[in-house]
Amino acid sequence: MNIEHLQLKNYRNYNELDITFDDKINMIIGENAQGKTNLMEAIYVLAFSKSHRTPREKELIQWEQEYAKIEGRVKKREQSFPLEIVLSAKGKKAKLNHIEQKKLSEYIGALNVVIFAPEHLALVKGAPQMRRRFIDMELGQIQPTYIYHLGQYQKILKQRNHLLKQLQRFEKQDKTMLYVLTEQLSQHAAILVERRFIFLDLLRQWASPIHRGISHQTEKLDICYSSTIEVSESADKAKLESIYTNKFHELQEKEIDRGTTLIGPHRDDMMFYVNDKDVQTYGSQGQQRTTALSVKLAEIELIYNEVGEYPVLLLDDVLSELDDHRQSHLLDTIKGKVQTIVSTTNINGVNHETLHEAQLYRIENGKVVT
Repeated sequence: MNIEHLQLKNYRNYNELDITFDDKINMIIGENAQGKTNLMEAIYVLAFSKSHRTPREKELIQWEQEYAKIEGRVKKREQSFPLEIVLSAKGKKAKLNHIEQKKLSEYIGALNVVIFAPEHLALVKGAPQMRRRFIDMELGQIQPTYIYHLGQYQKILKQRNHLLKQLQRFEKQDKTMLYVLTEQLSQHAAILVERRFIFLDLLRQWASPIHRGISHQTEKLDICYSSTIEVSESADKAKLESIYTNKFHELQEKEIDRGTTLIGPHRDDMMFYVNDKDVQTYGSQGQQRTTALSVKLAEIELIYNEVGEYPVLLLDDVLSELDDHRQSHLLDTIKGKVQTIVSTTNINGVNHETLHEAQLYRIENGKVVT
């Protein structure tokens, strides 16, 4: 899989951009604040219909413009097809093969992307929401219906929290609607958690040997799902739904008192262990970075195993953050099999044969210059 061509209009600092990519390695070179990361973000938005940097889509639209447009041509399974995202004050439109997709679950997955940026080195030590987002976005790529259930869960959760606040303030007394929303929330929570368990098991299978290789066989990586309630990895959807329903019933008065939903996938986390020790708490910076790199490389192999083609890899200014050993391991892994787009301020600090074969582009003030 690769992205052949990208066009931007009114996107961030790009008035217009028209760029064709090599199917192997592409180097985007430029000083800070010239648009390198904006270009990487645009490819991510084309794949996911949302940014990894901000939830506020109006920030993606160039100042004083009414809309922003991202168009790309993707090659997948020997077929080439167009994708398009248009952002405006009226909302968002996503087109696949020129046909507008009403449901994002029918759009996401057309282009598979793995992005690795400096902030992802904090995947281990960062806030839980960063890890939840990681699970949701990567799982959504390989199982688009997951996005549907996630959207339904978030919608019902918002309604339930609003109702809990009303009950807390005695604005409502009847709890019938609470029972209905709790039942619906439990159904979607069970589906999300079941799929998260399966996903993390696959991720563990790929990440563990990669981590052993990077650590010269001295470290063993384990990845676990951390739930707000006691659930077993072996529990099926029906069992999980029953557990959530019972736990919500048990916590009902406490949730009304607090005015919010206290358990569920929106509060869960994932944990990393190296040699049976919690990396977040006890790991060195080197162990945390090796873990993050292992997870990102595992993503690539997991998507290939599930989809049948390698995703596009975006390395956004991250190579300079890795030492020579981790840098080499990353580049050796992707060599010759993954279309990679690398952004950097200069190439002098990276000495690897893979990058010597790269197609070079220079970015200045939102323009490609020769």
